[in-house]
Parts: sequence; structure tokens; C-alpha cells
Amino acid sequence: MAKKILFINQEIAPYVPESEMSIMGRDLPHKMQENGFEIRTFMPKWGTINERRGQLHEVIRLSGMNLIINDTDHPLIIKVASIPVSRIQVYFIDNDDYFSKRQMETDETGAEYPDNGERAIFFARGVLETVKKLRWAPDIVICQGWMGAVVPFYIKKAYHDEPSFANTKIISLLFKNQLKSDFGENFKRCIEYKGAKAGLLDSYKKKFDFLELGKLAVDYSDGIIEAGNLVSEDLLKEAIDKKKPLLKYPGDNTQDYVNFMNQISSDK
Repeated sequence: MAKKILFINQEIAPYVPESEMSIMGRDLPHKMQENGFEIRTFMPKWGTINERRGQLHEVIRLSGMNLIINDTDHPLIIKVASIPVSRIQVYFIDNDDYFSKRQMETDETGAEYPDNGERAIFFARGVLETVKKLRWAPDIVICQGWMGAVVPFYIKKAYHDEPSFANTKIISLLFKNQLKSDFGENFKRCIEYKGAKAGLLDSYKKKFDFLELGKLAVDYSDGIIEAGNLVSEDLLKEAIDKKKPLLKYPGDNTQDYVNFMNQISSDK
């Protein structure tokens, strides 16, 4: 029976411009599918994505849930499209406040959005709630970028009793720093959900930034992949200090990824 991999990606080409992250977001799920894994892929529906060109359409049966973040209801909208050539289906997490009217991490002037932390929280919960609705239980969850960095904490502390995630192993892909600003003083309160309590984050800095978010991802993951040449030495050190299985940058070596996925999924 094929092992199931859930990719929670920040960027996937061709929906966003080509970068180290978006190319891997497109190619790695395709390579894993070619090697016999069953794949599901999610990303944010950034406001820069052309829905008509990308042939996105809403999935009514999956949309309609409200997620409460910072004491405000935020409707969850799910859209779907297929990547040309590979035909891999991508589910898009959308919301008017956080995504559809916004660019990626910065606005048109280059300023980072002050609620980027809330956007990462909404994305993480939106993906996990949708996977529950799909009644699909991944063996492995791959988290990419700062947008996916909250997911390991949620799976281990808020969703561990859910049938979809009870036996899931989590791998975080580490990339170079993409954020200059922190998330302000409200992030720890906003992240609270079920067993994911703010008190569990007392050992982290009061204000979360890219590095602190990366440490959170490392600490609650079962394996780490160095996904580029400019990954923070502090995050790699965190992985080593916490004795996390670490795959050093494998470049285009597909077999290294396959072997690592199989290793992590079979670890007790």
C-alpha cells in the first residue's frame, strides 16, 4: 500500500514566480508521486495568483468553515487546480482578509504585513481542518517555509488525537530567511487552539520572528531537510542539538529524499 505524503507548501510554481522554494514546491511532490507515494498538496491562495489562468475553482463541499483567530471569525475558502504536465492537484487556502486581497509576505510597497503571524496560523489550521474533511490520513507531512512552520506544533499538540494525524510523522524543509520583521506580542495568544497552549511557548522569545518560528518547526518535527544553500546555521544547530534526523542539502538527488521519507515514516 502506497505511503501518503501531505505537502503543505508556501510556494508552488507556476502559481507564483520561480524561486528556489516554488520550484521545489512543484518538483518534489511530482518526484515523490513518480516514486510510488500518494500525494496531497496545499498552498495559500496568494492575491497575486491569477485564478482564471491557473484554472482555480472553489470546492464548495470543503469551504464554509469559520476559523476564529484573534477573536475574529475568518471564513475558510478552498479552491483547487491541477499543475500542468504533472497533473498534481493543488488545494488552495483562501480568505478575503488574509490572502485574496494580499500579496505574499510584503505589500506593494515592500512592507511586511503586520499580521503575517496570524496568516500562518490561519493557513495551518485551514489545511489541517480540510484534510480532516477529506478523511485522508497522511503517513508524512512535509512543511515548507514560514507559512508552514506552525503546522508541526499544531499536529503534535492540537490534532494528535484526530484519526487523520494520529500516526503522522512531520518533516520540515528549512530555507533561507525570508522575513525581517517579527510578529508582534500577540502571536502566542493567537496560536492557542485546543492543546496547543501559549504556555508551551514560554521557552521561546516573546516576539516570534522567522528564526523563532523556524525553531518551533524544528522542535515539533520528526525530521529536518536542509532545502537550500543559505539555511540559517542557528536552525541547523537547533536540529542537531535536538537530535533530529537531518538530511543535508540533497540538491536534485531524488533518491536521497525517498530514502529520508521512508526512514522517518518507519521510525518508531
